[in-house]
Amino acid sequence: MAYLNAAAILPEKLISEIQQYVQGETIYIPKPVSAHQKWGARSGARKLIDDRNALMKKAFKNGRTIDQLADDHHLSVETVKKIVYSK
Repeated sequence: MAYLNAAAILPEKLISEIQQYVQGETIYIPKPVSAHQKWGARSGARKLIDDRNALMKKAFKNGRTIDQLADDHHLSVETVKKIVYSK
């Protein structure tokens, strides 16, 4: 993570206000809750997993066994059960 100098991006009045609480320390300013994204939304990982799970459910309905799906996708049998039996 790259650090930014507050003096380069914040107005002097705001810096003075912040300095009443902390000086010379590194602080983290979180995103507002409205800007949070669910896990994998930005990277696309969530979509990949959802697509894989849909394919597994389809294969299961078409006759693939849970053991075969576990081997095909390198997952445990219990994980495959959770996927194929979920709604």
